[in-house]
Amino acid sequence: MSRPNRTRVAALLVVLLPLAACSSTPDSDGGAAAQSAAPSGPVAAVCDKMPAGQVSAPAGAVVVDPAVVGDLMAKTKAAGPGTTFWLKPGSHRLGADRFDQVQPKDGDVYIGAPGAILDGHKVNQYAFAGHAKNVKISYLTVQGFAAPHDEGVVNHDSGDGWVIEHSTIQKNEGAGLMAGNHQQIRGNCLRQNGQYGMNAFSGATPITGLVVEGNEIAANNTGDWEKKIDGCGCTGGVKFWAVNGADVRGNWVHDNHGPGLWADTNNNDFLIEGNLIENNDGSAIIYEISYNATIRDNTIRRNNWVDGRKYADRGDNFPVATIYLSESGGEPRIPARTAKIEVSRNVMENNWSGITLWENADRFCNSPANTSSDSCTRLVPNVKSCAAPAIASGQLLADCRWKTQHVDIHDNKFSLDPAVVGCQAACGRMGVLSNFGTYPDWSPYKGDKVEDAITFKQDNRWHDNSYAGPWTFIAFETDRVLDVGEWLGTPYMQDEGSTFTAQAGG
Repeated sequence: MSRPNRTRVAALLVVLLPLAACSSTPDSDGGAAAQSAAPSGPVAAVCDKMPAGQVSAPAGAVVVDPAVVGDLMAKTKAAGPGTTFWLKPGSHRLGADRFDQVQPKDGDVYIGAPGAILDGHKVNQYAFAGHAKNVKISYLTVQGFAAPHDEGVVNHDSGDGWVIEHSTIQKNEGAGLMAGNHQQIRGNCLRQNGQYGMNAFSGATPITGLVVEGNEIAANNTGDWEKKIDGCGCTGGVKFWAVNGADVRGNWVHDNHGPGLWADTNNNDFLIEGNLIENNDGSAIIYEISYNATIRDNTIRRNNWVDGRKYADRGDNFPVATIYLSESGGEPRIPARTAKIEVSRNVMENNWSGITLWENADRFCNSPANTSSDSCTRLVPNVKSCAAPAIASGQLLADCRWKTQHVDIHDNKFSLDPAVVGCQAACGRMGVLSNFGTYPDWSPYKGDKVEDAITFKQDNRWHDNSYAGPWTFIAFETDRVLDVGEWLGTPYMQDEGSTFTAQAGG
């Protein structure tokens, strides 16, 4: 990285760059997060204008009658693979048992007529289950199912190759939708589900080639699971676990009770682009103990107000962020479309803080402090390998840590008006930091080793961004708060080519 001289630093401090792209109007109540207005442009706003299904049955389709309870289950069981089912208008029921559910066969197609609803009436746990491949569901409303915690209603068993499009999956417990390998989720409304809009959990079969495009993902986690299970990390709009290859683009992710998009534990090769992410209680994007991602061209506004204020109210100086990269970075040894995490060309307006790069020095493979206790890094297949004395040297010393490294943050626009967010200094922060390693007693990462590595030695770089508003920066550790000049100067040398103005953008 080239390093700015002191003359260049002084010049940067007085440059004024208007943030014309940040044009949203503050809420009339002075900052309380209201229900988001539908966006204009290409980003999805589908929940209240879902295209109607087919008004008549396609040629050769099996017609499903809502007046006959269990008709969809019975006709699916009786038909061979690759059958098309057309659900007539009305409310369809599966039966009185909690395990009454549809078990598709390979290649089955389910099409809803205008007004076709599959309703679990809070009795049935799952709508579509089983391991069939290449199932397609479209133009159908699925609601009222009572899936248990961490389980899902549609594609409960994560079948491969499913396509779910132009459907409304709402007001269910658990996750509205599970994901399988090479699944496509396009143009759907995933809203008001008890835990997640979608839970992409890679179990026995790895999930690759996942596409989440043009959906509205709104107001999920109605069950407030973080309150029920403190620190569970189990809420938000969408949760991804160990997914290897995902395109998340053109979605409207808003008003979720928790984070918007959360990738947790050994995800890799993500493209998150062109989304509108706003008014979520927590971070817009969390990328945690994962690898290799591109986050670009998103509009991200008014996120993290609830979670950020919780930290501030209890006096916690941690820079809880709107884009939070936790123990995640680029790794060229893991195949992907990129060998870094690149965060670029995003417009971030009136969020609670900006981007934090974090690495917990005590969290590594086989450490008791690792909340993903059964997981090791993608570079070390055996958890037990990361143990004393072998972990203290050689390749294991390097590869038993999930590293926040090779992160490139550039050409983003950060705008903050504290009067809109309703905060003072705590809501305008960027951070690159760790904690002082202390645990367990056999850890080879004790002391300031990781603090030093993430701040100075792991190729984490901000440059060519524009800032409007009162931004400060935290580096190395939580109590090291820097002004712009300190952030730009020795020894941090961040944000070369960036511009700053104290006036809040709008």
